[in-house]
Amino acid sequence: MTGKRILLIVGGGIAAYKACELVRLIRKNEAEVTCVLTDGGAHFVTAMTLAALSENPVHTTLWDLKNEVEMGHIQLSRAADLVVVCPATADLMARMAAGIADDLATTLLLATDKPVLAVPAMNVRMWQHAATVRNVATLRASGVSVLEPDEGMMACGEYGPGRLPEPDAVWAAIGGMLGAGASTDSARAAVSRSPVRAEPVEAHSHPLSGKHVLITAGPTHEPIDPVRYIANRSSGKQGFAIAAAAARAGAKVTLVAGPVNLDTPQGVRRIDVETAREMAAAVDAALPADVAIMVAAVADWRSADQSAQKIKKDGSGQVPPLQLVENPDILATLGRSDHRPTLVVGFAAETNDLLTHAHAKLARKGADWIVANDVVTHKMGGEVNALHIVSAHGIESLPEMSKDAAAAALVKRIADALA
Repeated sequence: MTGKRILLIVGGGIAAYKACELVRLIRKNEAEVTCVLTDGGAHFVTAMTLAALSENPVHTTLWDLKNEVEMGHIQLSRAADLVVVCPATADLMARMAAGIADDLATTLLLATDKPVLAVPAMNVRMWQHAATVRNVATLRASGVSVLEPDEGMMACGEYGPGRLPEPDAVWAAIGGMLGAGASTDSARAAVSRSPVRAEPVEAHSHPLSGKHVLITAGPTHEPIDPVRYIANRSSGKQGFAIAAAAARAGAKVTLVAGPVNLDTPQGVRRIDVETAREMAAAVDAALPADVAIMVAAVADWRSADQSAQKIKKDGSGQVPPLQLVENPDILATLGRSDHRPTLVVGFAAETNDLLTHAHAKLARKGADWIVANDVVTHKMGGEVNALHIVSAHGIESLPEMSKDAAAAALVKRIADALA
């Protein structure tokens, strides 16, 4: 890409921060980039940041006396090999489609004779609104390449298409348009000029609409005496994040939660339990369900004889006997149930031989998927996770990401599987 010149227009949206990473990628690949920062974009990133990353002045206004004496907007629009609008907001694309030229960005877009790539980023309902569908179709018909947005959780909390693609995907599309090595089949498909499909909003924003999703989360506490119990370090964060993501995807969500100090996600019905036996009973009572996601780290054993009084040391140095018995296996019971959900997903927190144990658990428990995570690398109670989805069809390993992002990724795959 050495010597290629890109003009980057940064629109006004929360996704504008990703434009900084895109500038870094462009420079890393030895292309030149000049940035035009819109008034809206300046609310999210600064001209100083873009100038430092691009190593070029940043242009912000049509009314720059020095530049405009020499018709700067015309020179800008003609000097680049490619004009990229990222993020392209609904408003900016509407003005592009209408041929409006009321600021520097839209004026140079109207004046350019070079290829234009628009990278949309907006709320799912805005993306699927008839006006946006019409504007995108107009832009594509006039020769503008419009990248398909990603689907997922948004800053506003809704789910669906409209997320700005990741910078490396945008870079691949840029390379494809400039005929460089960054071109990929997926990049060429992404900038296809085929019309936008005007699908109903609910199909994308609520892919689990009408589905009942049953989720367990957190640890269980198995009493030894009134002040002591057997437990584990599960925080419940991943299970609660999955419940929140499923609710945002339109599902009716029942969350059976062990003892955790977490707020109930919006739109979720929560049932609090303490022991494994209480959790098993709550799960059974919540059936039928379309999907069961058993995230809870259920204690494998409980004390056979719970003392009614606190067990005290007697000074003899002798440790009191503690006889353990197995708790019910909630996942295996669910996998064999007459009311078995269509999709049964279990979790496996492992300290060694992660995928070996996950495969064994998949067969033993009668689950459709086992989602495995290494709790040595990503300790229980942390904020990030790296999940491996193990099924009869193979293994899909997700990269390390926040638990909210991991939840969104898993819910998307669940929605796809049900579809």
